[in-house]
Amino acid sequence: MSPTAMRIARSRRPVRSPRPAELAGAQEFPLTRVDSDIPPWPGDYETIAGTDVFIRKTPSTAARPEPALYVHGLGGASTNFTDLADLLSPYFDGHALDLPGFGRSGAPASDRYTIQAHTDVVIEYLRRTDRGPVHLVGNSMGGAIAIRLAATRPDLVRTLTLISPAVPDLRPRQGGDLLLPMLMMPGIGVRALRKLDQGSPKRRAMATITLCFAHPELVPQNRIAEAAEDVLLRRDQSWAHDAMLSSLRGIARMYLTHGRNSAWRLMSRIEAPTVVVWGQQDKLVHVSNAPKVATAIADATLLVLPEIGHVAQLEDPAVTARAILALTVRGSALTHGRGNERQNSSGVGA
Repeated sequence: MSPTAMRIARSRRPVRSPRPAELAGAQEFPLTRVDSDIPPWPGDYETIAGTDVFIRKTPSTAARPEPALYVHGLGGASTNFTDLADLLSPYFDGHALDLPGFGRSGAPASDRYTIQAHTDVVIEYLRRTDRGPVHLVGNSMGGAIAIRLAATRPDLVRTLTLISPAVPDLRPRQGGDLLLPMLMMPGIGVRALRKLDQGSPKRRAMATITLCFAHPELVPQNRIAEAAEDVLLRRDQSWAHDAMLSSLRGIARMYLTHGRNSAWRLMSRIEAPTVVVWGQQDKLVHVSNAPKVATAIADATLLVLPEIGHVAQLEDPAVTARAILALTVRGSALTHGRGNERQNSSGVGA
C-alpha cells in the first residue's frame, strides 16, 4: 500500500467518542462566589536556569493542600489565573509562573523561546521546589507546554487540565486573528508590534480581550485596567517583542514537528488523568480540535463550554474549577487503585 493510501485508510478509521467530563458537586466541594474585585496574587522572583522568573502564589486555607501549577499562554501572564486560583485555594496551594520573557519575568538566559525551552524552565522549577507531582493547568501555549511536560515527566504530574491547548491546526478559520500569521514573517512582525505599541494601552488590551473572549463586554473594568497595566509594563521591556515573536514561531515549529516528538504522539504517551476544557467560540484554536485532543490522551474527558472563547479559566472560572476538582477525585481514585495493585502484587494487603 502506498503512503498516500495508508494515510487515507488511517483517516477513515472510526474515532472513539470522548468521554464527557464531570463537574464536582457543591456539597462535596463548596466554592465561594467569583470575586472579580480581588487584585492579582502577590509573587516574587526566583532564578531558574539563569532567568529571573516571577511566580505568583495563592495560599491555601486547607490544612494539607495539594500543589497546583498554572501555566499561561502566548502573550499572557500569571494574572490569567487570579480568579481560578482563588476558587481552588480551599483545596490547592497554587503557584502561577510568568514564563521567561512574559509578565514580570526576564528574558531567558538561553535566549530560546521554543516549547521545549519553556517546558525545561517549568520542569526545573518543579525540581528545585520539590512541588511535584502537581495538578498541572495549562492554557493555550501553556497547554502545549503542559502536554510536553506530562508526556516526558509523568512523575511531576498528578492531574492535567488543558484549556484550549495550542495544538497543530494550520487551517485558516473565519473570525481568527489575521495578525498572527503576519507576525511570523521576517521583519514584518517587529514592525507590526511597534505599530500596535503606538496605541493606548487600554486599546491594545481590549484588542487582545476581544480576540480571546467570546463576550468581551462582560470583562470587569478593573480586569481591563490590569491588562492595560501589563501592556504598559511590557513596553518598557527590551525583550518583549522578541519573546512574543519567537514564542509564536516556536508554536509554529511545534505544529510542523512530526514523528515521536509531534504533539499528537506526545499526547498518546500521557498517563495522568486529564480533563480537556474548550470554549465553543474559541477564535484562536478551533473547538473541532477538542475531541481529537480528548481521544488522543488515554485517560481524558472533555468539557466544551458554550458562549466561551479561548480562556475558559477567565471567562467561566467557576465551572472550570469544578471540572478540575472532579478530575482530582478521579485522579485520587486512580492513584489509590494503583497503590492497591502494587500491594497485592507484592503479597502485602488484602
